[in-house]
Amino acid sequence: MSKWLTVLCTALVWCCYFCSIPAATSVANNEADRVALLAFKAAIVEDPFGALSSWNHSLYYCHWNGILCSRLHPERVIGLTLMSQGLVGSLSPHIGNLSFLKSIILHNNSFHGPIPQEMGRLFRLQTIEFSYNLFGGGIPNNLSRCSRLERLNFTHNNLTGNIPTELGSLSRLRTLALYTNKISGTIPPSIGNLSSLSYLDLSECNLHGQIPGEIARLRRLIFVWLSANNLSGKVPSSLYNISTIILLSVAANQLEGNIPPDIGSTLPNLKLLYFCVNSFTGTIPTSLSNASDLKSIELCANDFSGTMPRDLGKLLGLRIITVHQNRLQDDLSFISSLTNCTSLQVIDAGDNLFRGSLPDSIANLSTYLNMINLPLNQIHGIIPSSIGNLLNLTTLSMEMNNLAGPIPSSIGRLHKLCIMFLHQNKFTELPSSIGNLTSLISLNLGENNIHGSIPPTLGNCHSLLELDLYKNNFNGSIPPEIMSLSSISTSLTLDHNALTGFLPSEIGSLKNLANMDVSYNKLSGPIPNTLSNCLSLEWLYLEANSFEGEIPQSLRMLRGLRMLDLSQNNLSGKIPTFYTTADQVQHAQTDQHQPTVQKKGSNPSSKLLNTPLAAS
Repeated sequence: MSKWLTVLCTALVWCCYFCSIPAATSVANNEADRVALLAFKAAIVEDPFGALSSWNHSLYYCHWNGILCSRLHPERVIGLTLMSQGLVGSLSPHIGNLSFLKSIILHNNSFHGPIPQEMGRLFRLQTIEFSYNLFGGGIPNNLSRCSRLERLNFTHNNLTGNIPTELGSLSRLRTLALYTNKISGTIPPSIGNLSSLSYLDLSECNLHGQIPGEIARLRRLIFVWLSANNLSGKVPSSLYNISTIILLSVAANQLEGNIPPDIGSTLPNLKLLYFCVNSFTGTIPTSLSNASDLKSIELCANDFSGTMPRDLGKLLGLRIITVHQNRLQDDLSFISSLTNCTSLQVIDAGDNLFRGSLPDSIANLSTYLNMINLPLNQIHGIIPSSIGNLLNLTTLSMEMNNLAGPIPSSIGRLHKLCIMFLHQNKFTELPSSIGNLTSLISLNLGENNIHGSIPPTLGNCHSLLELDLYKNNFNGSIPPEIMSLSSISTSLTLDHNALTGFLPSEIGSLKNLANMDVSYNKLSGPIPNTLSNCLSLEWLYLEANSFEGEIPQSLRMLRGLRMLDLSQNNLSGKIPTFYTTADQVQHAQTDQHQPTVQKKGSNPSSKLLNTPLAAS
């Protein structure tokens, strides 16, 4: 037994000896890697989470946080990964001494200054991930010497200069992402030499000129982002023949021309098509229905004409269709063709020449539908009561049409509705069920023919930021429930109606309100002192009513007021002194030669008072 114990002990001794060799030789044979890492640390001025606290002499550097060493060459650093550590500083040029480095990932920190040219010495480098930092200066052209580079991501930095032509030599590069930088110049034709490229993102880089035809040589392209630049001319027709493309985005440029009629056949794998905000013309190709995986078609703000394709209903996975601000002329029957798109979330077809009435089939649209945007068309008729079936709707925008009749009470079922814009139509009734829309943020029903009283149930809408009911035929008193909605901050406009009674004292609850207009009604009584609680008011219009009594002294509290119009009322007494000091007011004369007072910065034609009150 003692013999076997001796053998076991001897084996353990030799094992410990051989295992200790790499650690010992790591310092002896490759001091350069450790020194380079310490230089990296020295260039960091802020390390809020202590990401580099383990980088010290008491610990072998291959065990430092974020460091990966090679198994084949245990003393050589092959990976440096420090994502989202809040690091602030520059990138030391000594990084170029990590000659075995394959991957450097510094995503989401605050590195600034230039990217060192010395990185061009890292011949084994495969991944550079510097996205979401503050790097400036140009892209080092000698990165072209990193011939094994597969991923180059400089997204969201402050890089300037041109895209180096030399990068075209990176034949293994699969990802080139420069999104949101201050790069200028043109897209170099040498980009066509990146034969392995599958992901190209040059969005928001201030690029100009044309899309080079050489891009069509990239037969492995899957994602193409060229949006938000100043690119002009036409999209190279050969780009539409790269059948591997899944996403094609050229939105927000100055591109022109037609979309090829066979795009759905030549790009059969297309899922996302973003062409908004350009100058494209022609018709929307019917062949889009052949790209059976299409999920988003965004063609807004162009000059497309003709009709909407009726075969889009074949796209069962379609989620977004956006064609607003074009010259499409059609009826709304295309909506019925979308009822098979069971994943549909957005229909945006405003500012076109669509006509006719809303089909009852609107109730059969996807249960996921959250936006219907059809403003600035020629739509008439009524809103079908079946719209109440779209229970996930968050935005309903049909302003500036010719819709008429009552707003259906079924609209009260849309409990998720946040935005409802129906202004500038011919609606006649507002149901009390409007109070069920407790998620409403913005409600605009201005410039209709709505009569009756304002539903007090609106007081249930505790998320309202904006309530606009101007230019209707509302009568009766202003519900105090509305004036108690402390959430309203953007605007409350009830002007040009036939409202009567007092201005509710509950108005003092609107402490965050910036703009209130109750002008051109039949309101009477005194101006409530509680108005002084509305400390955020900038614009206050009370003119053309029958308010009486004195101007409350408490209004001196409204320090941010830029416009106050009290004209055409029955106010009496003296103008408060805080409106008559030289630094607050200016004097003017009306056509009737009656003295008036205005707040400085206001429109000179807007009067403060319509009676010849004496200044204190």
